[in-house]
Order: sequence, then C-alpha cells, then structure tokens
Amino acid sequence: MAAFGHTFPFYPGPKPTFPMDTTLAIIVIIFLTALVTFIIILPGIRGKMRLFWLLRVVTSLFIGAAILAVNFSTEWSVGQASTNTSYKAFSSQWISADVGLQVGLRGANVTLTGTPVRQLNETISYNEEFTWHLGKNYAEEYARALEKGLPDPVLYLAEKFTPTSPCGLHGQYRLAGYYTSAILWVAFLCWLLANVMLSMPVLVYGGHMLLATGTFQLLGLLFFSMATSLAPPCPLRLGTAILHIHHGPAFWITLTTGLLCVLLGLVMVVAYRMQPHRLKAFFNQSVGENPGLEWNPEEGGLLSPRYRTTAESPVPQDIPLSEASSRASHLSLGSCCAQPLPELSRPSSGGHCSRLPGTEAEEESEIEIPS
Repeated sequence: MAAFGHTFPFYPGPKPTFPMDTTLAIIVIIFLTALVTFIIILPGIRGKMRLFWLLRVVTSLFIGAAILAVNFSTEWSVGQASTNTSYKAFSSQWISADVGLQVGLRGANVTLTGTPVRQLNETISYNEEFTWHLGKNYAEEYARALEKGLPDPVLYLAEKFTPTSPCGLHGQYRLAGYYTSAILWVAFLCWLLANVMLSMPVLVYGGHMLLATGTFQLLGLLFFSMATSLAPPCPLRLGTAILHIHHGPAFWITLTTGLLCVLLGLVMVVAYRMQPHRLKAFFNQSVGENPGLEWNPEEGGLLSPRYRTTAESPVPQDIPLSEASSRASHLSLGSCCAQPLPELSRPSSGGHCSRLPGTEAEEESEIEIPS
C-alpha cells in the first residue's frame, strides 16, 4: 500500500539527480570564484591598464578552465537517437524513448529518457556511467549492471564497450582516452608556466609556453582522432533506429582553445620582435619608450616591475692602476695646498705642506677669551 505521496514504506525513494557532472561543477565554481575575485579588485587599476588587465585575466582563466573541463568531460564522442525499443529482457513490452551515448576520456555514459517519461506505470529516466580509467574494471561494472536489471537499451550500448565485444570500441577509446588525458595534463602545466612567465620580464618565453599549450592540445586531438578511427565504425541498432557517434562539444572546445593558444603565442613572439615596447606596455612592464630599459627588482616586484633607463644607471669606469695612483697623489696634494688661507705655503720638495713661521703666534693672538 502506497503512502506519503505514492511512496512505499521501507523502500528508498528515487535518487536526486544533479543537472551536471559534479567534477565539472567544481572546476567551473573554482574558476568563476577566481574571476569574481579579480573583478572585485579591478577598480584599483587606473587608466587603460584596467581594460588590458581584465582582458588578460579573462583569457587566461578561460584557457585553464577549458583544459581542465574537457579532461574530465564525457562528451568527446556523442550520439542521440529517438526510437521504439524493448524495455526489459524477456518482455514483449516496447517503449518510446530517447537514447543518448556520451564517450569521454575515462568512460562511457548512457542515458535513457522515455517520451513521455511515465510509461508502463514507471518513470523511465536512466543515466548510467561505465568507466575504464584509473584501475576501474569495465567488465565488473557491466556485470553489476546486469545484476541490477537495467533496461535493454542501456545494457546493449554498455555491452558494445566491453573488452570481449567484437566491435573493439573498448580498446580504441581506452587507449585514446589514456594518452589524450596525459597530453592535456602537459598542456595544463604549460599554461601554468605561461602565466608565471607573463608576470615576469620574460614575455617572449611566456609566448613560447602559450605556443606549447596550444600545440599539446592539438596533438591530443590528433591522437584521439587517430586512435578512435583505427577500426571501422560499429553499427549501433536500437529498435527501429540507428545511433551514430560523432565528435562532441569537448572535442570542439579543445580545438578552439588550442588554436587560440597558438594564435596568441605567435602574436606575442612577433610583437616581441617588432614592437617590444608596446608589448611590455600591454603587460604593464614598461614606463617610457626608451629602447634601453633595465629592470630594477628593488623598485618593483614580479607582478608590477618598474624600469629605469640605462642613462640613469651608474656606468663603471675602467681606470688603470698606475693612472689611478698618480691621480690620487695629485688630488691629495691639491687638496692640501690649494687652500686660500694665508697660513699655508707651497709644498716643500718632500711633498709635505709647511707652515710659515710666526703663524702660530698670530693665531693665538687672534683668539679672544670671553670674559
């Protein structure tokens, strides 16, 4: 007997579903928090530097968030089909549903949503994940799905990715996901190094790191495409429809981000060779237009260094030892003998100054003792 709003007692209710992947949600929240923090301190920056600084921060955060998000995304290869198919094993009942397949670098995700959701006195809404990354055993997860008695469309698509399936999808996508994920982690490290170098007076190396970031992303895409196309596509028939797999949003976001990094890196390298002063001004690392700039770490830090011209810098003078000693002796004689006091006379032959006779008595007579 149902009670409490058609909920059977002593039985757990339906699990609440989150509208997106929790890992992606955490990544988005972290980078949005960083963006809001930078926007809060934005009014403290004066002039045109405010716009330049905001542009740099937004672009850098977008690149970093995109690299991390696609690494954990399940939408590298996707497929969707609306079909009439059998619902359960050993049953002749059919349902009308939308079947979705999302394949990522760490596993596959199968969704089944009825149209309408309520059919056969049940709520048909399934979202099942099968992983093969980080030591997970895909065959064991598929066996547990069989024990749970999941619907036929979910089990059919999950069976196509098992290691024993003649389609060979498990080997292709597992190999592609493993190496593509490793390459993306290298791209993320290059992005971190680029941010560090762009905050220091080594802008050209920051441009090189941006080039490396984009290059590794494009290499990951190339490897993923080659690994997933080693074998002919496996037909996925679901009742009256065929599900076709194609590249998903994560693939195209990675392509866009990689091309953006390559373009920005090339622009920085070319600008450093042709207009280095404007590039330094864009990164708030230059004050004047003097070509001879010298960084003084005592006047600024890594994030906002100041510069001084070479004309203001002390220039060391190389003086020979013999010339320096003779010059020092002449200076000592001049300071001793070129005084306007009448008490001093010309130096004697020994090079020492002699006092005229009677000067001591005159000096004593000139001293007045106060009464």
